[in-house]
This record gives sequence, structure tokens and C-alpha cells, in this order.
Amino acid sequence: MHTESPPILLTFGLSDPTSATGVQADLLTFASMGGYGVSVLTGYSSQDSRSCDDVQPIDPDWIGDQARMLLEDMPVAAFKVGSAVNADNVAAIAEIVADYDETPLVVAPDFGLAGEHLLSTDELREATASLLVPQASVLVVSPQSAVALAQTITENENLALDEAVSILLENGCEFVLISDGNAPQFTHTLYSDGGIVREDAWDRPAHNVAGAIDTLAAAVTAMLANGLAVPEAVREAQEYLQQVLENAFRPGMGRHFPDRFFWARTEETEQDDSGNSGAQA
Repeated sequence: MHTESPPILLTFGLSDPTSATGVQADLLTFASMGGYGVSVLTGYSSQDSRSCDDVQPIDPDWIGDQARMLLEDMPVAAFKVGSAVNADNVAAIAEIVADYDETPLVVAPDFGLAGEHLLSTDELREATASLLVPQASVLVVSPQSAVALAQTITENENLALDEAVSILLENGCEFVLISDGNAPQFTHTLYSDGGIVREDAWDRPAHNVAGAIDTLAAAVTAMLANGLAVPEAVREAQEYLQQVLENAFRPGMGRHFPDRFFWARTEETEQDDSGNSGAQA
């Protein structure tokens, strides 16, 4: 009987009922890449493939209690933090992961859900920059989010991207991975305090696909849990991301979703083709 546990990965994030983003998406990515995902919710969202209507935050005490129960029971190999929803939740998560500073931490914040149901985006950014970024093994962000985070540290409203990345690294983050989906190609640039570690460009997907940064960050988390160094983990994660984007599907009337188990359907097709060929012969 096989009893060895796969790497256990803990994700903190928002519940997305569509599974395109948030903890549901992370769990799919972890499983696809050979990990076992456990999760701590930071909030619930009401959304479909087109838009998000509302978000209800989880009490930060519940976040702490649930995470402690998991961590006292299971050996977690890596953490991922996605949408923390508000500043209080950021503080709760930061306190937890600080007790496990040898465990890789991937931070992929989402500042796109601010509204009347949340604390201001500025407070969320400030908490993320001051409490989570300094602990991050890898910060995975868009160019706009990188600049916004750095601005909360320096209060300089005219930062270039390179300046912003330098500030984030000086603030304690080990690596910054900039994922730019607005360039002519889909580019991913990994920085350390020594400068650019690697820079990769990929063909842009043909459709508007939800959850690209969530998928990339979760894949990096899974690869770190499997023992890869950060540059290699980032490379493997990009290759996975490109495949899930190329195989994206449209389940509803809105955006396309990544097919995180594209390989399973590819194998099924190959087996069917092989079986059909044999029958015809």
C-alpha cells in the first residue's frame, strides 16, 4: 500500500465559486502538479465567469484558528497567499507564516476587488507591503501592483518599475516575479537583489483567460515544495501556465478559464486515437 504523502501546500485566499481563481484554483493547480493542497479562506465571493458582485471577509481570528489547526497536524512544505481581502486578514496571515520562516512563502496579492464591502485598497496594499512582502520567498505581481506596493513604502508616486522592484527587494522580499500580460508577448521577469535572474516571453493566449497570475503563483509554490530552487521553479511554472492558457475553455458567457488538467485530457485523446487506430487495423 502506498502511504507516502505528497508535498502538502497551504493556500490562503478567497473562495471563488467558479474555481477560476482563489483557493479552488490553487487546489486544482497543486493537484495537477503533484501536491496536496489544504486551504484557509480569507473571504467568500459572489461571482460568475463575467464579474464579481460581492465579497464577504472572514474574521481574522477564524483564519488564525484554522491555519494553526492545520499546521499543528500536517507538515506544510510551502505557503501561498492570494487575496487576503482586507488589512486585518493580512496581519493574521503574516503572524502565522512568521512562525514558519524556513517554509517557502509565495505571495500573489489581488488588489482588484476593492469596494464598499472592503477596507480601502490603500490599507490593503500598505499591510501587504509592510507585513507580507518582507517575508516572501517570491512575490508574484503585475507591473502595476509592484509599483503600487512600492509606493506605499516610499510614498513616491512617480516610481518606474525597476525602482519599485528594487524597493520591494530592499524591503526583505527574496525574489520578485513580474508577470506582464499587457505587453505584445506574455512576459515573466524574475528579479533578485543581484538584478534580473531570468526573463521569458511567451505567446499571448488568444482569449481573455481568468486566473493567470493565480495559476503561475500556485505552480511556483508547488515546484518550491518539490525542492526546486526559485529560478527553476519559475521556469517550470511558466511552462505549465502556458499550457493551461493554450488549452483554456469557456464554460459560461464570460471569460475563458485555464484548463489546469489539460494533460489528463490530452492523454485521454491519445489513448482514444491509439485505440481507434488499432480497431481499424
